[in-house]
Amino acid sequence: MRYLEGPFAPVTEEVTAYDLPVTGRIPVELNGRYLRNGPNPLGVEDPVVHIWGMGQGMVHGVRLRDGRAEWYRNRFVRVPGFAPMVHVIEHAQRTFAMAEGGLPPAELDEELNTVGVCDLGGTAEGFTAGAHSKHDPLTGELHALSYMPGRDFVQHIVTDAGGSVVRTTAIPMPRTPFMHDFALTENHVVLWDTPLGFDGFDCGWLPEHPTRVGVMPRTGGDVRWLDIDPIHVSHTLNAYDDGDSIVVDLVTAEGPFDPADPGAIRPMLDRWTIEQDGIRQRRVDDRPQDFPRVNEARATRPYRYGYSAATALYGIPFAPEGTPPDGAFTNALVKHDLERGTAEVHAFGKDEAVGEAVFAAAGQGEDEGYLLTYLHNPLRNASDLVILSAQDFTGEPVARVHLPVRVPLGLHGNWLPAR
Repeated sequence: MRYLEGPFAPVTEEVTAYDLPVTGRIPVELNGRYLRNGPNPLGVEDPVVHIWGMGQGMVHGVRLRDGRAEWYRNRFVRVPGFAPMVHVIEHAQRTFAMAEGGLPPAELDEELNTVGVCDLGGTAEGFTAGAHSKHDPLTGELHALSYMPGRDFVQHIVTDAGGSVVRTTAIPMPRTPFMHDFALTENHVVLWDTPLGFDGFDCGWLPEHPTRVGVMPRTGGDVRWLDIDPIHVSHTLNAYDDGDSIVVDLVTAEGPFDPADPGAIRPMLDRWTIEQDGIRQRRVDDRPQDFPRVNEARATRPYRYGYSAATALYGIPFAPEGTPPDGAFTNALVKHDLERGTAEVHAFGKDEAVGEAVFAAAGQGEDEGYLLTYLHNPLRNASDLVILSAQDFTGEPVARVHLPVRVPLGLHGNWLPAR
């Protein structure tokens, strides 16, 4: 079972380490915590039927201060039942481990210990903020699109900068969709209703279900639905309004998608332009990649640069531009210049396994900052926190922080600047 082996294999112990060794120089302007959540399954009874993405949440974090790697911690999210394992965010000056499908968030303290289950985004109908809740950097609002198996509607939930729910909108659905992500612009919410959904409480690909894109005003109201050919939507990079149109950059793949084997698809980066009478779809990059991220200061607004990862999750050869197939590799980060239509690739060594990279701003320019990601180092059988300069993307890492243990390939995280 590949999702329990190698870079996916769970870790069994919670670890704390101080004053971590570093190769290179940690930028002194990086003052905060880099956190990432992910499933850490222990005690799997039947590995053959194990689903990657299922397992007790574990948050991994490194605290940077004054050019030092002050500490590394990994902590299980300790709540009753199934713990949030998809994402970790900050809102209203609090840190939250996030899940989806009706599981509530859990609050964490500064040192990643679990405070308890919380009701971030909680509504009267029992919904809470979902894993891919999105901040609007200009308003401070947190927008969530949440689903629960067995419900015939999803909820758009808006939480203000202070953490209070200020608006909810119920969106009727023919059946419960697996709505892992969505898109947010200055004026609109865009949602994906694909054949991946629930039949009762079983999640799978339902080929008879149409694929459609919904557009709703951010202030609530009716959803305008547009049909498209069947497709799986993985993650949203960013979206923005462009006159009467909406531009969305997102990762898609041909179906069917099997939740038990998420690495079997070939995800690619697309740009969709949503107009009144239809959707124009354009392939931005046909090389396999996922986990797209943006400088969050540009979220919901026009932007130029996006970042994605070619990871061992998919295990598909990824070739740099102009490189023959025998020069392909399977782990890399990609910087997209969406104005010029070009891409830069930062490749990693053989058998190194990279995850999602997040942007840490160090100035006002859109790419004035750094990319942070965990990288499995097979020579040490442990992980490094790799820091790349966004403006020297293909150059040597600015720093590698050497962690004492391995961080399994996981899901999503964030750079949380010190308050």
